[in-house]
Amino acid sequence: MTRRARGVAATLLGTIVSAAVLTGCGSASEEYAPTGVDQLVIPTPSLAPDDFVAGVDNPWLPLTPGSRWTYDRIVDGAHGRLEVEVLDRTREIQGVDATVVRTSVVSPRQRVVAQSFRWYAQDAAGNVWFLGEQTTSYAGKRPSTEGSWEAGVAGAEAGLAMPATPRIGDGFRTDYAPGVAEDRAEVVDLSGFASVPYGDLTDLLETEDRTAIEPDVLQRRQYAKGIGLVRELTITGGDQLLELVSYRP
Repeated sequence: MTRRARGVAATLLGTIVSAAVLTGCGSASEEYAPTGVDQLVIPTPSLAPDDFVAGVDNPWLPLTPGSRWTYDRIVDGAHGRLEVEVLDRTREIQGVDATVVRTSVVSPRQRVVAQSFRWYAQDAAGNVWFLGEQTTSYAGKRPSTEGSWEAGVAGAEAGLAMPATPRIGDGFRTDYAPGVAEDRAEVVDLSGFASVPYGDLTDLLETEDRTAIEPDVLQRRQYAKGIGLVRELTITGGDQLLELVSYRP
């Protein structure tokens, strides 16, 4: 499944935290520059379970079980939906109990064409890590699991989904699975504005996201405190827009 078909991807940002938190071990893959995440190994080849806390309450990426987001998904002028729900269950990955988030891509014909289960965990400093996803596309003649990966399996490493404190210019990998998920993000604004069906929103965090899998694609994402992702625009490499319609915490 391509990046555009997957819809909401892992997420963004950067912060300075204690070197004792998730410095990893061994050598990780190439880091992304510029970077302000000075003492984190991103992506990290291993996770230290004692560095993690239960649940995810980062204000830029709140993942409370039962929360639901619905987005208008416009691709080449056609309107579908993206539905996101935090499930009341966890999955153990490298000894860490990760929060499970289900996303469903609904076509303009009201058919679920793709679904994924994504795994996130928050460290003691408030940074949220993306630990992988199990994704299935129903767009072809047969279901496809292309795009699935898990940290610690087949060379995949956890990426940074949401740091505790974003800074303009911070850049890093949001996930890393060779040939499967190689996304990078850079924080470009902390005072953004968006008018979406959900409402007019200010003081938004904005990132620009790229992937080595589809190097022609550039996306800009906007996040609101206490809500999460509110808008995603594909600037180059396709015609796709996501806008928040409803949010139930």
